[in-house]
Amino acid sequence: MPMTTSEPAAPPAAPRRGLLRILGVGFGLAVIVGNTIGAGILRTPGDIAKSLPVPWIYLGVWVLGGLYALLGACSMAELGAMMPRSGGYYIFTRRALGEFPAFVVGWTDFLAQCGSTAAVAIVIGEYLGDLFPALHGALMLPGFSVEKKVLLASLTAIAVAIPQWRGIKAGSLMQNLTSSAKTLAFVALIAAILILAPSATQTSHPEIVHQAGFAAAIILAMQAVIYTYDGWYGVIYFGEEVKQPGRDVPRAMFGGVLAVMAIYVLVNVALVHALPLSKIAGDQMPAGAAANLVFGPHGNTFIRVLMIVSMISGINAYHLMASRIPYAMATDGLLTRRAAAVNKGGTPSALLLSVAASVGFILTGSFERVAAIMAFFFVADYALAYAAVFILRWREPETERPYRAWGYPWTTALALIGSLAFLAGAVWSDTRNSLYSLAVLAVSYPLYKLFGVARDKPLSS
Repeated sequence: MPMTTSEPAAPPAAPRRGLLRILGVGFGLAVIVGNTIGAGILRTPGDIAKSLPVPWIYLGVWVLGGLYALLGACSMAELGAMMPRSGGYYIFTRRALGEFPAFVVGWTDFLAQCGSTAAVAIVIGEYLGDLFPALHGALMLPGFSVEKKVLLASLTAIAVAIPQWRGIKAGSLMQNLTSSAKTLAFVALIAAILILAPSATQTSHPEIVHQAGFAAAIILAMQAVIYTYDGWYGVIYFGEEVKQPGRDVPRAMFGGVLAVMAIYVLVNVALVHALPLSKIAGDQMPAGAAANLVFGPHGNTFIRVLMIVSMISGINAYHLMASRIPYAMATDGLLTRRAAAVNKGGTPSALLLSVAASVGFILTGSFERVAAIMAFFFVADYALAYAAVFILRWREPETERPYRAWGYPWTTALALIGSLAFLAGAVWSDTRNSLYSLAVLAVSYPLYKLFGVARDKPLSS
């Protein structure tokens, strides 16, 4: 009987390299602090004091803003623990509403993160120019000239990404170090002002409560405060990399919100202690004036250094978050598979895309328009996430939820109503850019179809 031979078996396909599950609560806290605390807390108080010149009302809106973030964390933590994937709002939207809404959320969120990187990097360039006057002006290069602040901003965006390319360990270490330095600097500033600055005399204007336009002033102030708190959800972009997401995502989110809230409220308490509200009002850097009372002429320098450290921490967080969005979309087949590549250190190759987009926004000067347009989607993302909690509770009642939103459905409903009101306020206060946002939405469907032609089979279920 003749013997038959068979073809040698093909070697098994190499497993796809993916993200590394090595992050803990400490990183979650660091990315929330790094992503949230920035120039806003140092610039926004002047605007709030101008419209609300009553100390208890002025401080009250900062407390309310923190409570609103805490209310949102109740629902966002449920989604993050339930769907431990990296990618942020895109992940929740796809599960609850399907591919096209998720595509819109994904690419607009990516652009918003890159636009934020560009805006913050430009401010770093400006502050470095203030600290070192030789960095002002233009740099003449063969064939063209470039503003030094633009060059510094571009180099900053690139330099911050270099450690991340080595891997998530290096990226998370940088986030931990910069966020810790930022927190310690803010604590030192608060303590120095409260202990060393003389107490200011406040002249309150309680009659403002009964004046026409007071309600509108409160709404506009709350909008500004909520924008300043934006970023408290940063850990949801890393669910796939957190070692115990069902436990650590909620802990990081609540801990991060409380830490940010404590710093924001105490910064404003320190300002009210040291400066009359009339002096805070309209000042683009009231913390500098308060610091001057303690550190003398070096106070302004201290504040600028603090802002640079704060913003470097922010850029590191933006890069980390932005790179996870195309990765998740490509993994699901909504982008070409190349965007799902991950190096051996656990960094998505999409980091190169986020850096390139950020530098492009810096060089073209388009980051301000991008940030203004994407503000519409940032508010819409809140609303979609809270709506997703209701949708998934109804559609998937048996799905395991390691953390369930405290006070559901009332807390989730309040957060959703607040986000819808905030969205309406954003449209009302900036109608022009809201119309541009609708144009971006209209372009989304052709882009979705265009990417659909080229995309490969999804890598995830």
